[in-house]
Amino acid sequence: MNTESPQVKACDLCKSVTELTPYSVLPGGFNNNEIAVCAACLSELAQTDKPDSRYWRFLAEAMWSEIPAVQVLSWRILSRLKDEDWAAGCLEILYLDDDLLAWAKAGVTEETEELTEVHRDSLGNELQNGDSVVLTRTLDVKGSSLNARMGTVVKNIRLVSDNTDQVEGKIEGQTIVILTRYLRRQKS
Repeated sequence: MNTESPQVKACDLCKSVTELTPYSVLPGGFNNNEIAVCAACLSELAQTDKPDSRYWRFLAEAMWSEIPAVQVLSWRILSRLKDEDWAAGCLEILYLDDDLLAWAKAGVTEETEELTEVHRDSLGNELQNGDSVVLTRTLDVKGSSLNARMGTVVKNIRLVSDNTDQVEGKIEGQTIVILTRYLRRQKS
C-alpha cells in the first residue's frame, strides 16, 4: 500500500493551489519556456490592455523564482506597469542576465516599445522639452543640501534622452534630475 500523499502543484506565478494550465512564454526557442498557471493568471495574461496592477502585486515575490520563464514574464508585466510605484521599485531591483533580458525584450510588442519611449508624468500626461511641471512630493536632492518642496514649479524642463523616467530642471539655480513619477505637468 502506497502511503505517500500526492504532490500538490501550485501556480508558478501566484502560487495558488488549483487546476493548472500549461503556458508558453514566447518567443519559443528558449529552454524551459513553459510554466504552469492557474485560471486567474491565464485570464489576466490574456488581457490586451494595461494589466490590473492590483492583481499582479504578487510579482514582487514571483520575480525571484528560479524558473527563467517566470522571471521573464515578471519583467514583461512589471514593465507594462512601470507607472505604478510598487512595480517601478520591483523593476529597479530585478536583475536578469543578458540572455534572459534578451528573451524578455523579444516578447514585447512594438506597441509597448513605443510607449516606453515617451516621458510621462505621474498622471500619465506626455511631457515635452520646455514644459513646466509641479513636484508632487518633497524631494531631498542627493549630493546637495537642497530640499525641493512639494508644489515647487520647475520651468523649462529637459527630457533625459536615454531614460524616460527622468527629466532635468532647475530649482534655486541648481540643475537636478527629477523622476517623472514625482511630478505632474502644469497646465498652460
